[in-house]
Amino acid sequence: MSPGLTPGTDERPALDVRLLAPALGAWAAVAVGVLAGSVAAGALAATAAVGVVVVLVRARQHAVAAGLLATLLAVAGFAVATALHAHAVATNPVLEDRGSQRLELVLTDDPRALASSLPGAPAQVLVRAELVADASHRVGGAVVVLAPAHGWSGLLPGQHVLARATAVPPQRADLTVATLRVRQAPDLVGEPSALQRAAGSLRTGLREAAVRTLGPDSAGLLPGLVVGDTSALPQQVLDDAKVAGLTHLTAVSGTNITIVVGAVLLLVRLAGASPRTSAVLAGLALAGFVVLARPSPSVLRAAVMGTVALLALVTGRRRQALPALCGAVLVLLALRPALAVDVGFLLSVLATGALVLLAPPWVAALRRRGVPPGVAELLAVPLAAHVATAPVIAGLSGRLSLVAVLANLLAAPVVGPATVLGVAATVVLPAWAPAGEVLVRMTGPEVWWLVRVGRWSAGLPGATVAVPGGAAGALGLAGITIAALVLTRSPRVRVVVLAAVVGASVVWLPTRILTPGWPAAGWALVMCDVGQGDALVLSLGPHRGVVIDTGPDPSAVDGCLDRLEVTEIPLVVLTHLHADHVGGLAGVLDGRSVGAVATGPLRLPPDVLDGVRELTRDHDVPLVDLAAGASLRWPELGLQVVGPTRPPPRTLGSDEGTTLNDSSLVVVARTTVGRMLLTGDVVLAAQDDLLAAGVDLRADVLKVPHHGSRFTDPAFLDAVGAPLALVSVGQGNTYGHPNAGTLDHLVEAGTTVARTDTGGDTAVLPGPDGPVVVQRGDPRPPP
Repeated sequence: MSPGLTPGTDERPALDVRLLAPALGAWAAVAVGVLAGSVAAGALAATAAVGVVVVLVRARQHAVAAGLLATLLAVAGFAVATALHAHAVATNPVLEDRGSQRLELVLTDDPRALASSLPGAPAQVLVRAELVADASHRVGGAVVVLAPAHGWSGLLPGQHVLARATAVPPQRADLTVATLRVRQAPDLVGEPSALQRAAGSLRTGLREAAVRTLGPDSAGLLPGLVVGDTSALPQQVLDDAKVAGLTHLTAVSGTNITIVVGAVLLLVRLAGASPRTSAVLAGLALAGFVVLARPSPSVLRAAVMGTVALLALVTGRRRQALPALCGAVLVLLALRPALAVDVGFLLSVLATGALVLLAPPWVAALRRRGVPPGVAELLAVPLAAHVATAPVIAGLSGRLSLVAVLANLLAAPVVGPATVLGVAATVVLPAWAPAGEVLVRMTGPEVWWLVRVGRWSAGLPGATVAVPGGAAGALGLAGITIAALVLTRSPRVRVVVLAAVVGASVVWLPTRILTPGWPAAGWALVMCDVGQGDALVLSLGPHRGVVIDTGPDPSAVDGCLDRLEVTEIPLVVLTHLHADHVGGLAGVLDGRSVGAVATGPLRLPPDVLDGVRELTRDHDVPLVDLAAGASLRWPELGLQVVGPTRPPPRTLGSDEGTTLNDSSLVVVARTTVGRMLLTGDVVLAAQDDLLAAGVDLRADVLKVPHHGSRFTDPAFLDAVGAPLALVSVGQGNTYGHPNAGTLDHLVEAGTTVARTDTGGDTAVLPGPDGPVVVQRGDPRPPP
C-alpha cells in the first residue's frame, strides 16, 4: 500500500538519483574484475583514477562534477578491491596440488542434494564452503564441494570439517577458488554455533511437521515458502513454478521479509505502539527471521532488499527508497563481490527497483480510476515485478512466460497468510508441538492452492513463448520494455497499445486453446527438453514409441511422454550409463507398458548398472544387451546399431567420463522423415573409430553428440552431412555446451540447428522438402 499517493492527486515526489550512478558504476567495476580478472580490474581502476583527476582540474558545473566524481571514485575503489580479491583467487595454492589433499573447511550454506540418478547410485550433495588457513599458510577462499550425501547432508552452515579432496578449477567465474571432489565423510572439527543449531532444529521441525500433516506436494512447498528449505520439494512442483513465474515462492526472497516484517508492523501499530517502538520490534522480527532462514548470503541479500521494498510500500517515500536501494547494492557488493555476477542478486535488485519506481505510480493511477486500494496493490505489484525481471529470465531461458502475471495474481492472496502461519508454526512447534501442527494444518489450503495455481498455469497452452536468449536477447527485450514504459505515458499511445493487445489476443488465444500445436501431428521424433541430458522418442504410431535415453530427471521425461500421450514403449535404449542419460528411467517406466530396457556393451559403472537392474526388476521389465550389428524393426521404424566399433574396456580408468562417452551406442534410425543418426555422447576417439571403420554415417537428421561439445570432429559432421541437427542441452549449463565452434561449423555447412535450451521439446516431422522442425509452443505445425 502506498499512503503517500492518494486518488485524485498527481503528487509524485522527485526521485533522489544521486547514488544511482555510483551504484551502477561500482557494480560494473566489480563485474569486470570477477569475469575478466585482476589485470582488467586494475586497468579500469587506473582509468577511473585518471578521470577523477580530469574532473577535479577541468570541471566547471559543481552539481555535475560532484556526481561524476562520486561515480568515478566508486568505480576506482571497487575496481581496486575486486582486483586484489581476483588476484588472491588466481594465485591460491590449492590448485597447485592436483592430487588428493587434506583441507580444513567451514561450510557457508546448507548442503544441497543433487538429483540422484538411479536407486543404488550413491547420492551426492553440493555445498559451498570457505578454505581455512592452515599451518602451511594456505590462504582462504570460497570453494564448491561435491561430496557423498553420507556424512555431509546433515551438516550445518558454520561447521568446521577436515576432508580429503581433489581440487579442480571452478566451472564459473564468480571468485570461487576451486571445485573440490570428495569421496568420503568428513572429520568434524567442533560444533557449529548455537545460532545455527537452533535454526537447523527449527527448520527440521517444520519440515517433519509438514510431512506428517500435509500432502507430498504441499509438504515440500511449505518449508520452501517459509524458510527456503527445498529439500523435500518435488521436481514437478519446481518445474511448474518456473513456467508460471512462481519460483520466488520456493526460496527466501525479499517477499518473505516484507510479509513477515509487515505483519509485525501491522500488529504493533494496531496495538498502539509508537513509531520508534514499532521500528525496534520490526528490526527484531527481521533479525529473528534471518536466523530462522539461515544467515547465508542469499538470505542476507533478501533481508536487505526486503527492507528496502518495505520502505517503499509502507511509507510510499520513493525519494528515500531509491537511495536506500542503491546504498544496499553498494554495501552488498562490498561484502560479497561475487554478487555482481549472481543472477539471483540481479533479479532481486530489479524486482525491488520495480516496487520502488513502478508500483507506487501504477497503484495511484489505478486508484484514480476507481480501483479499490487493496486491489490496486494486488494488480500493480506482480505486474511491476514481472515487467522488471522478464528480460533477464527470458535471456537465461530463451522463453518468456505469458502466464506469470496471472499466476502471481492468483497466488498473491494466500502467500501472506501461508507465510505468517508457517513462521508462527516454526516458532511454536518446539515449545508446543500440537499447537504447531494445528498451525501447519491451517496452511494446507493456502499451500495446496499455490501448487494448483502453478500446475494449472504451467499447463496452459502457450504458457511460454520462445524469444532470443543470451545477453543480446535480454538487452533487446529490456530495450523494448523501457521504450514501451516511456511511450505508454502518453494517453493516445496507451489507447493504441491496448487496442493492439486486445486484437492480438482475439486472434492468438483461440489458436492456442482451440488448436494447440503440441504434439505436432505426424511427428517422427521428439527430442525432449530434459535439461542437461538426452531423451529422444521415436514414434511407432498413436500412443507408442521407442525411447532413446531418459535424461537426468524422472519428472522431466515423464512430463514429455505425457505431453506426447505415449503409454506403450516396446523398447528403452540407454546409450551409456551416465546419469544425464539414465537418471530419468523411473519416469519412463512408471505408469507405462514397457517391453524391455537395453544397454550397450559397457556395463559400467557397476553402481549405476545395479540401479538399472533394480528398477527393471521392480517393474518386471527385462534388461537386454545391444551391440554393433544389432537390428530391430517395427512397421513404422527400423533401428540399426553401428557403434561402438571396438570392444569395451574392462575398467573405466582415470578418465571415466570420456570412456563412458566413447562407449555410447550409436544408432541409425529409419523413419518417416528419412535416416537419422543418434550418437549418444561419442566424442573424438569414438567418432574417429566410426570414420575409420567405414560406417555409413550419412543422415537426414543428426542428433549432435555430447550436447554439441567442443569434442566433436568437423570431419565427423561432414561425413554425416545432415541438413538438420538436433542439440539436447540444458539452459545455463556450466559445461559450455553447445560449443560455438561446433555450431558455427554446422551452420556454415548449411545445416539447420534446433536446440532444447532455446526451443524446448523439439519434434521432427515430414515436410514437402525434407524434415521439418516444430518446437513446443508453436501454434501449429507448418503445412
